[in-house]
Amino acid sequence: MNVNSPQGFGHRARRAFMRTVTLLVILTLGVGVLFLLGKINARTFTLTVDNGALVVMKGRNLPTGAAPYQPGDARLADAYAPIPLEGQDATLLTLQSYSERDELDRALFPLLESLARPRIASDEPARVDRGLYYLRRAEKLSGLTDEQRRSLQGMLADVAYYQARQKLEDARRLVSESLAQLKLAAESQNRHARSANQMLSTVGPPARDLEEALRRAVHTESGPQEAQDGATAPTRQVSPSPQPPTSPSAPVPAQGPGAPAQPPDAGPTP
Repeated sequence: MNVNSPQGFGHRARRAFMRTVTLLVILTLGVGVLFLLGKINARTFTLTVDNGALVVMKGRNLPTGAAPYQPGDARLADAYAPIPLEGQDATLLTLQSYSERDELDRALFPLLESLARPRIASDEPARVDRGLYYLRRAEKLSGLTDEQRRSLQGMLADVAYYQARQKLEDARRLVSESLAQLKLAAESQNRHARSANQMLSTVGPPARDLEEALRRAVHTESGPQEAQDGATAPTRQVSPSPQPPTSPSAPVPAQGPGAPAQPPDAGPTP
C-alpha cells in the first residue's frame, strides 16, 4: 500500500488540477458571455410610456437594465426627449427593441408625423406652432429612410408659407418698435437726441413705407383668396335692355262738347 500511495497522490493532484483549470475556463467563458451581453444591452433601445409621454430608454452596460437615453451631443437632446403622445397610441412601439439608433429613428418618425400633420394643416397659430415643434424634432433624426425624408420635406413645404408670414410680421413689429424708440430718443434732451433725429430723418420715410408694405402683405394680401377676389373684382354695370320702337300716332284733335265725332281716316277718296 505504501508503494501505491505516491501514485494515488499524483492521480488525485492531476484530477484536482484539471478540475481547477475547467472551473477557470468556465468562469472565464461566463465572464465573457456576461461582458458580451452587457455590450449588446448597452446598444439596445427600448420605448416606454410614462406620464402620457413616450420615453426613449437605452440599455446599461450590464446584461439587463435600462435608463432614459441622454445623448452625448446636446443637439440631439431635443430629438430624443420624451414625446408627448397627446392621445396617440404607442403600444406597438413599446413592445419592440431597437439594436441601432437608425432603427429607432425610423420607428419614431411615424409617431412624430401623425402628431405634426393635422396640426400644421390647422388655421390656428397655436396648433401650427405645435406642429412645427414636432417637425423640428423629426428633422434631427438622422436615420430616416428616403421615403420618410420626402414626407418630411413635403410637410415642411406645406408649413413654409406660415413661417414666412410669421417672420414678416416679426419684421414689421421690429421696424415699428425701432421707429418708436428713435422718435422717443429724438424728442428727449440727451446726448443721443441729435443722432436720433438724423437717423429718423434718413430712415423714417422708407421705414414707414416698409412697415406699411409688410402690414399689407401680412394682413391683406395673405387673406383668403375668395375675400381678395371679392375686394378687387370690378363691379359690372348692367345696361338696360333696349325697348322696341313704337310707331308715332297722329294727334287727336280736341273736341268740344256737342261736337260730332270724327270718323276714322279711311285714306284718300278717289
